[in-house]
Amino acid sequence: MLQTENISLFLLMLPIVSFLYASVGHGGASGYLALMALFSFAPETMKPTALLLNLFVAGISFFYYYKEGYFNKKLFLSFAITSIPLAFLGGTIEIDASIYKKILAILLVFAVLKMLNVFGKEKEDIKNVKLWQGLLVGGIIGFFSGLIGIGGGIILTPIILLLHWGNMKEAAAVSALFIWVNSASGLVGQISSGVTIEKESFLLVFVALVGAVAGGYLGSKKINNQKLRYILAFVLVIACVKLFFT
Repeated sequence: MLQTENISLFLLMLPIVSFLYASVGHGGASGYLALMALFSFAPETMKPTALLLNLFVAGISFFYYYKEGYFNKKLFLSFAITSIPLAFLGGTIEIDASIYKKILAILLVFAVLKMLNVFGKEKEDIKNVKLWQGLLVGGIIGFFSGLIGIGGGIILTPIILLLHWGNMKEAAAVSALFIWVNSASGLVGQISSGVTIEKESFLLVFVALVGAVAGGYLGSKKINNQKLRYILAFVLVIACVKLFFT
C-alpha cells in the first residue's frame, strides 16, 4: 500500500479529509475511498482500510459531540437495530471491481451534495421518527455501508435533516455512532469472509487521527470551514469521474 505512487501526497491529504468529516460528525470513508481511488489503490484493500479508518475517526467525532450533549439515543437506536446486521451481511458480499467502482461513484455524489449544502438544511420544527421509518432507512443504508465500505453517515445525515428528525448537531452525533457501529459490523463481515487488513493501514489510522481530533473538537464547538468543504467536494467530483470511466 505504501508503495503507491505519490504516497506522500496521499498522506498529506488524508488528515485534511478526516478533519473535515470529523467536524460534521462523520467518519470520512467516502472521502478516504475517493482519495484511494484517485491514487489507484487496489479495490480489495480500499473497503477494509476505509472501514478501519472510520472506526477511529467516527469514534473521536462521537466523543466530542456526545460530550457536548447532542446525542439522541432514541433516534440512533431506530436506525441501528437493522443497520448493524445488514452492514455485516453487506460486508460478507464480494462484488465485481467495475460494479463496485460505479456504486461507489454514485454514493460519492451524496458526499458532494452534503459538502456543498445542496440538501439537508437544518429546520426548527423537529419530528419524531416512526419505528418503521427508522428500521427501513437504517437497514438500507447499513447494507450498502457494508457492501461498499462506508459508514453511511454521509447518507443518513441529509435524511435526518430533510425529514426534520433532528437538528444539525443531533444529526452529527447520531451519524457518528451510526457510522461506528456500521463500520465495525461491516469490517467483521469482511474479515469473516476472508478479507485481511494490511499492517500499513494502521499507519494511515495514525495520520487520519491527527485531523480527526482537531475536526471533532472544533466541529462540536461550531466551526466555519465552508471553503475547505468546497475543496473536498472538488476532490470528490474528480474521484467520481475517475471511478465511472476506469
